[in-house]
Amino acid sequence: MVRLELKGVSFSYGNIFILKDVTVKVNSGDFVCIVGPNGSGKSTLLKCINRVLKPHKGVVLVDGENVAKMNPEDLARIFGYVPQNSTQSPPLTVFEVVLTGRCPYISWSPTKKDLEIVRDVLKILKIESLANRYVDELSGGEKQKVAIARALAQKPKILLLDEPTSNLDLKHQLEVMDLLRRLCKSHNITAVAALHDLNLALRYADRIFMMKNGKIYAEGKPLTVLTKENIEKVYGVNAEIVDYNGLKLVLPF
Repeated sequence: MVRLELKGVSFSYGNIFILKDVTVKVNSGDFVCIVGPNGSGKSTLLKCINRVLKPHKGVVLVDGENVAKMNPEDLARIFGYVPQNSTQSPPLTVFEVVLTGRCPYISWSPTKKDLEIVRDVLKILKIESLANRYVDELSGGEKQKVAIARALAQKPKILLLDEPTSNLDLKHQLEVMDLLRRLCKSHNITAVAALHDLNLALRYADRIFMMKNGKIYAEGKPLTVLTKENIEKVYGVNAEIVDYNGLKLVLPF
């Protein structure tokens, strides 16, 4: 059971603090969504978790081990990271890009197992037909799926996603969120996703961390965090949580 824990994590650019004493715990197999307005620290928090950024204070622990002391190979076997804007400059095919996710396991050249894992991931994400296409020929939504596939090919224990549905249409948003939640439960992968869409968070998350001004404002089960009062205080808008045929929805007004 992999447990992710942050203790007093703070980060600043100069004198401007982006994160302020963030302390949270995430259990193995949980699908956690981080929500909050622009500038609240969601993306920075993800980057501090997997050492893209170094916290100025505090520690990030995986099963009690300090992430700051891990070597790059071990770190890559634990975390799969999908940044907000995934770009690929070299002229690579989709298959080749997803295969780069196997780098932490490849010594000289890809094995049969590596190739099979890539094919399996492409199938899971329903992008097998794109395997031989060049990434720079794809739509924004297709590129996003390729970025997720690359992260999954690492076979990570913890998947970190920064706005994973930002370039997807409604159908593919639901497909990706369904997939992420299913992976958490069937493969015991822990997923932490920064999201703007409160309704997606409410529908799919096991737990929600709501951020405001670099701090965790509220955390817990979706319906205990996404309340009328919290949304008004964090986002500055009026909203109700309504029931539509058993499905809870955030309805701003």
